[in-house]
Amino acid sequence: MSTQHGYFLIADITGYTQYLSTSELDHAQQTLTALLNLLIGHTKPPLIISRLAGDAVISYALEDNFLQGQTFVELLEDTYVSFRRAVDLMVRNTTCPCNACRNIGSLDLKFFVHYGMFGVQKLDGHDELIGSDVNLIHRLLKNTVKEQTGIAAYTLYSSAAIQQLGLDEAAAQLVAHAESYEHLGAVQCWVQDMHAVWDRKHLAAQISIPARRVLETATIEVDVPREQLWDYLLQAEHFNAMLAATKVEIVGRVGGRIGTGTVYECYHGGGVAPQLVLEWQPFERMLFQFDAPVPVRGTRAMWELRLEPSGDGTRATQTFSKPTGPILGRFFATKMLRMLAAKVRSDMASFKTHIEAVHGRNQVTNAVAISSDTIAAAARESLATA
Repeated sequence: MSTQHGYFLIADITGYTQYLSTSELDHAQQTLTALLNLLIGHTKPPLIISRLAGDAVISYALEDNFLQGQTFVELLEDTYVSFRRAVDLMVRNTTCPCNACRNIGSLDLKFFVHYGMFGVQKLDGHDELIGSDVNLIHRLLKNTVKEQTGIAAYTLYSSAAIQQLGLDEAAAQLVAHAESYEHLGAVQCWVQDMHAVWDRKHLAAQISIPARRVLETATIEVDVPREQLWDYLLQAEHFNAMLAATKVEIVGRVGGRIGTGTVYECYHGGGVAPQLVLEWQPFERMLFQFDAPVPVRGTRAMWELRLEPSGDGTRATQTFSKPTGPILGRFFATKMLRMLAAKVRSDMASFKTHIEAVHGRNQVTNAVAISSDTIAAAARESLATA
């Protein structure tokens, strides 16, 4: 057994134990099983599921070819929002008066993230992680975050994870927190409030290109999972390949993260074409505004990149809007964008070839799928110890 370096993630469901009678256990188990399935479905490569531990999904990833720090944060945020939406839907759809069903709304989710050394042993059909850093993340499950900060649902990052993920600047937006354990001493951590993520995302207004404003589209099928394709697009050298630019620089990050207001500066020859991010929906779409290179100031257009799961890969669609601005500028820009349509499709095809080659070198295979019996058993175990 060799020693590895990498990341640990525990997604832990909380808040479901409230005076369950024997007759209510079936309902509680159905709910927990559904939510465990959701968490498993959101545990994407390069994360590998190690095992289920009652109401928790434990996964890991090797440090080589891991996601960008921002992508990993966005993956956890996306999982949390999906979890909360699922819980809300269960609450709205249940008419059962039992405690298990009435208390569905009390369910919540916490994440624990650490980076360190570990070994992997095959044990009873799953990957068992061993090592002092594995012990540390399990110790972090018992903490004083809620008592010290008032934050009930959170992602807790160890300082080692923050540094290795390159999130030092983003950590300024998080809450500093420390835990102390016997034989370990003080452990510096950073806490992200996931209730604030939910409040910000689930009702956020969205900007899009209306169907009547669509000018041209180009679509490719990419043999790369959607989350990993999104991760490549956060890296200037791969975004550059899609636009066939000389180079791309990403400026104007907010709190260390790309998002609304960030600019992708795309260089073509001696000129630069700033692409302003108007909409940033991780793993789904990004929307940009740009100045049309025509001899009439104030002429602008938008373009959107939408990612949709397609089998084991992703359907990527680039859509250009009709331009806005002075009438003469709109005329020139419309002709220009339509003339460029063939090149855009060619560039998208080249991007497909480029990114599939890159991904082929970096590809990580996930662990064997977890059976429905294993998931149901984990839910029963969780309720038995409640």
